[in-house]
Amino acid sequence: MNAFDSEQRDELATAVRRLADARDVRAVVLYGGERLFAAGADIKTLAALGPDEARSWNRALQRTFDEVARLPMPVVAAITGYALGGGLELALCADYRVAADDAVLGQPEVQLGLMPGSGGTQRLVRLIGPSRAKNLLMTGRRVRADEALRLGLVDEVVPSGSAYDAALDYARRLAEGPAAALEAIKVAVDYGAGISVSVGLALERSLFAEVFATPDAATGIQSFLEHGPGHARFGENGQP
Repeated sequence: MNAFDSEQRDELATAVRRLADARDVRAVVLYGGERLFAAGADIKTLAALGPDEARSWNRALQRTFDEVARLPMPVVAAITGYALGGGLELALCADYRVAADDAVLGQPEVQLGLMPGSGGTQRLVRLIGPSRAKNLLMTGRRVRADEALRLGLVDEVVPSGSAYDAALDYARRLAEGPAAALEAIKVAVDYGAGISVSVGLALERSLFAEVFATPDAATGIQSFLEHGPGHARFGENGQP
């Protein structure tokens, strides 16, 4: 069920840290397999922990998910089957979410007398608003893909069996873009959401200046002048 125990958490952390420093990686797809995305934390693991141990365990998982969210390249989640609890919290770390039409999503922690601890109360409210987030968090109810799309919880719904291919297609399209500009857009949007507009605009100006100085910007501008929009090929030697 792709439940997060300590081993799975540590393996994910290792993979994410490797990706963060991989300059040849232009986009990332989060995928749990055709059966399901992830069913959340391993309850047997949690049941064996005391309060202090649970706090430490959760802090490590929260830190790992935050590292996923802060990857410099675009991250696309391919959601199949169940994305519940920590599984949904991991999907919330992606920049774009593609769900199979039979996928089921939810934050059921309240049904165990608990609450989300790996970003659910923070990323969910920023994505769908406080009232809708509270409804999902306080009832623990599960939503199917069509409702998740209406709520804004996912960005695209595709037929069962095609979520991974659809996510990979979108990731490939992003991977052909200018890496520095994509990273800067991600930083501006993610960090700008938590600061005032004036500070956000200052951040945007600074990032714009940095991106303007990149080879990709020179390539894009020259291509526009010579061929019009949409023809530039970014990356080393013009290759994506």
